[in-house]
Amino acid sequence: MASTTREKFASFINNRWLVFVAAMWIQSCAGNGYLFGSISPVIKSSLNYNQKELARLGVAKDLGDSVGFIAGSLSENFPLWVALLVGAVQNLVGYGWVWLIVTGRAPVLPLWAMCFLIFAGNNGETYFNTGSLVSGVQNFPKSRGPVVGILKGFAGLGGAILSQIYTMIHSPDPASIILMVAVAPAVVAVSLMFFIRPVGGHRQLRPTDGASFTFIYGVCILLAVYLMAVMLIEDLVVVSHNIVTIFTIVLFVILVVPVLVPIMTSFFMDSNGPVDTVEEPLVPKPEEDQDPGLRTPDLILSEVEDEKPSDVDSLPASERHKRIAQLQTQLMQAAAKGAVRVKGRRGPHRGEDFTLMQALVKADFWLIFISLLLGGGSGLTVIDNLGQMSQSLGYNNTHVFVSMISIWNFLGRISGGYFSELVVRDYAYPRPVALAVAQVVMAIGNVFFAFGWPGAMYIGTLLIGLGYGAHWAIVPATASELFGLKNFGALYNFLTLANPAGSLVFSGMIASTIYDMEAEKQAHGSVFNPDDVLKCDGYICYFLTSLIMSGFCIIACILSLFLVRRTKPVYTQLYGKTRT
Repeated sequence: MASTTREKFASFINNRWLVFVAAMWIQSCAGNGYLFGSISPVIKSSLNYNQKELARLGVAKDLGDSVGFIAGSLSENFPLWVALLVGAVQNLVGYGWVWLIVTGRAPVLPLWAMCFLIFAGNNGETYFNTGSLVSGVQNFPKSRGPVVGILKGFAGLGGAILSQIYTMIHSPDPASIILMVAVAPAVVAVSLMFFIRPVGGHRQLRPTDGASFTFIYGVCILLAVYLMAVMLIEDLVVVSHNIVTIFTIVLFVILVVPVLVPIMTSFFMDSNGPVDTVEEPLVPKPEEDQDPGLRTPDLILSEVEDEKPSDVDSLPASERHKRIAQLQTQLMQAAAKGAVRVKGRRGPHRGEDFTLMQALVKADFWLIFISLLLGGGSGLTVIDNLGQMSQSLGYNNTHVFVSMISIWNFLGRISGGYFSELVVRDYAYPRPVALAVAQVVMAIGNVFFAFGWPGAMYIGTLLIGLGYGAHWAIVPATASELFGLKNFGALYNFLTLANPAGSLVFSGMIASTIYDMEAEKQAHGSVFNPDDVLKCDGYICYFLTSLIMSGFCIIACILSLFLVRRTKPVYTQLYGKTRT
């Protein structure tokens, strides 16, 4: 009996679902960047910054959130807990020092030094993200879409979770939110870092895995709905501190519920022994019933692309496979007779493993990057300026909208991963079509912000949050499908640079310049003390900026649709044979 209990406990500790749940908890505190909209007004008022200076801090934050090359290198050469520990230290030191400065406990530093502290603090997120995603992809190699979507979703929800905790703390000092951002993620990461590791998850395939993912999705939706309800209640109704505390306790209970999956699979479903005999292949295996004569060498693939008629891609899937197979057979026979000289390969084809340098010379890679720069950059501009946007429209409680966009961002990542997976699995259609839909949604959301209609903050936050979140479930999965998993870390970290690049231009130059220009116009028309901080009121503050962001989203949509057209053959080859 004791031996059986020890075996089950060992199975629990090494259960890939336990690693996944621990990664979810770490990711739920890895969304510090989404709280910048709540932190920025405190920094602005305490240090007397104008909007342009504040925007530079926002760009530094975005750079910190996106430059993950060191985190990727650590994860490849050391255990994942090392990367998580480094991230925790950076988070604590960076944001902790900012808190000391804002509260007057440390001397004020120049703007460039403040940018560095914000960069270092937010860069801790890249270590949390890298450790969580690497362990997730390695332990669930054939469920990349759901795993990446859920983990990135919890990172997007982190802002709402931390905001609710801050509301419960009920501190009269507005700077205490910076202290919480410094301490909470570091404590959670250090507490769970030894659980985050590869555990041979590809050998733990269970018949209940589908039900387990469904249960996790259900918890995710429950969590989002609950947080939204709590935020609306706290915004519309005056509630006592005791009620807020109860709300927060229930939130913690919902966050803990997913641990039931590894408990059930380890202690109650493995009574006949651990289910580790069914191995989930890391790469697709050739079909056993396939004619060996049709197993084409890689060298033939480039000849097929050159020789196939232009109308083949427009044929139905079954006919297209038949025509390509016939062409492959003819080319192989001709090559055997010497009638065709097969060209040496100059690099991998789409769908195979690329290095970063090989991907950088591919048009598809740059289409993904620029589409993400325009779509993701415009969404990040809204997130970074959400505090000022809500204040300009007359809302005093900016934390509500920061929390709301965090929730919609979470649901966007969950739904983006889920529905894009349906597109590729059920229809063998390119995943970027889901990205194009998300970018249209964002374009509409920016129009609501531009005109400041009644309820525009609520509707715009909904649409921008959903669309922006979907980017971070769809783009990583698309990159892994087109350029392989072998060097996924390097490819992903390069693509994330699109975020700060877009923020630098859109928020650091366009949005801040237009805001200060409108604020100066309003200052000249009223009694203004030169020592006061420039402040703009009304929808006009972000009217032009929002219309420009909407235009960028439309351009991003066009690029995504162009990528769809280019990659149809790849997705047909990857998923066409799995359709029933």
